Amino acid sequence: MAFLREKARFIRLETIRLIEIAKVGHYSSVFSAAEILASLYYDVMSIRHDEPDWPDRDRFLMGKGHAAVGLFPILAEYGYISREILDGYTRLGNPLGDHPDMRKVPGVDFSSGSIGHALSAGFGMAMGGRMQGKDFHVFVMLGDGEMQEGQVWEAAIAAAHHETSRLVAIVDRNGFQLDGAVDDVMGVEPLDEKWRSFGWEIHVVDGHNLNDLTTVLRKIKADGSRRAPVCVIAKTVKGKGVSFMETDPGWHLGYLAPADAERAVQEIMSREI
Repeated sequence: MAFLREKARFIRLETIRLIEIAKVGHYSSVFSAAEILASLYYDVMSIRHDEPDWPDRDRFLMGKGHAAVGLFPILAEYGYISREILDGYTRLGNPLGDHPDMRKVPGVDFSSGSIGHALSAGFGMAMGGRMQGKDFHVFVMLGDGEMQEGQVWEAAIAAAHHETSRLVAIVDRNGFQLDGAVDDVMGVEPLDEKWRSFGWEIHVVDGHNLNDLTTVLRKIKADGSRRAPVCVIAKTVKGKGVSFMETDPGWHLGYLAPADAERAVQEIMSREI
């Protein structure tokens, strides 16, 4: 798991670097999902370097699209975007913004911005793959605050009814959204029972434990007998890796002053998550 730990660290460090260019961004939303992104892109998903449009690739959609700043460095490593484009993040004329845009950024399978649409699109992609006789999987990362959106549950019931077994929802259950604690804004628990009642196979995992996370995701991909779609509820910590972000949900959106940025970098470099 050392390789994946380094990739999760890379995602966090690049997030800090890129937000320094933009002067504002979603640090803690990326940090809670860093291990999820590392597991998918560097271990689980079938994708190819320099081929963002490979027809048989696994698809990835971000419901919590405000965490795209953590995805863009990965796309650059895969050769989908140039280093020059990455280093111009959010600058005038640059295709990389606060949310991913499939029309402008190779490797982005679906645009996001308005929360709640990604699972519907992912369901459609899974259905399309079946109709075309392809066996790719569709992974959709959702925020736990996103569970408050009705369209999520419309997609969930449709996906179960149509037995889209290659659709995998991953809920980043970090406990916070823009307006505060998710369960104070609008309670969403019991998430496992809700998804199960909609007809989904459920797995609950520590979203920062790379061994457990990759083990679950690999088993899901390898199971050719399953008929139901799958929901992985990844229990995470918002701001994971930087102690002052882990204890202050106000870092959903913000900017690190130089001294704080240096402190965050040093902590990410030194901590074993």
